[in-house]
Amino acid sequence: MDVTPRYLGGDSFLGRRDPRVLLLVPVFYLVAVARLSDLRVILLCGLVALAYYLSAGIPWRAVRANWAFVLTLMTITVVVNSVFTDALQIEAAAEAPTLFSMPVTGNAVSTATLSYSATLLVRFVSLAMMGFPVAFCIAPGDLGVTFARLRVSQRLAFGVDLTFRFLPSTAARMQEIVDAQRVRGYNHPRTSNPVRRLKSLKPIVIPLTVNSLIDAEDTSNAMDLRGFGAKHRTWMRELVFDRTDYLVLSGFAALAAALLAFKIFGSDVVWVP
Repeated sequence: MDVTPRYLGGDSFLGRRDPRVLLLVPVFYLVAVARLSDLRVILLCGLVALAYYLSAGIPWRAVRANWAFVLTLMTITVVVNSVFTDALQIEAAAEAPTLFSMPVTGNAVSTATLSYSATLLVRFVSLAMMGFPVAFCIAPGDLGVTFARLRVSQRLAFGVDLTFRFLPSTAARMQEIVDAQRVRGYNHPRTSNPVRRLKSLKPIVIPLTVNSLIDAEDTSNAMDLRGFGAKHRTWMRELVFDRTDYLVLSGFAALAAALLAFKIFGSDVVWVP
């Protein structure tokens, strides 16, 4: 089954950019915000990430379920790691006044703790905003050639391309299997027993797994018959950076260099309100 990923870039600013820009910019941004501790600085970076995300023109209605999952997962991760456990060890916590203690673990929560927790949450959310255009603003047919033009091995380039196609294909196949099993009388039981719920998925999981293996085998055989890997593959799609692409890359490279120097010279500390 050939089902392509959702392409939501359209004629937006990022949709018109060279797809290599959408892969390189998140790398520069990750270098810029990695291990950044100052909430004020990370908020400024978050505004940059928000402007970048809005320039992608991704409709909110199309990705609100994705954002709900991402925000829930990130919030739980930050709360558990930064508040409910002793994982947070920062020098500013010793000088900051204690606000309260957790009722179960007894960990002291100070203004420094909350500041650093907010820094982690903003960092994760901003990284998600930088990553969404990679998933939704690169045309599905450009994934392989984009990685190839970045001097990545053709095996890895095709692997990424096939992975992006495999996930929506599997989802579409699963929906077909569910519909077919319902025609045959299958009804998913409404129960809180996890063991029973897993057993009830057997009529769906087994044919889905078998069909996925068959599709993977067919794809592998088709690539072997076409001589994949025997010699270097050429690409019809030409990618060329324009002036705007260079400006965007230069801006994020400058941001990464500036914040890297900011961290190296010891100016980055946890901000205590």
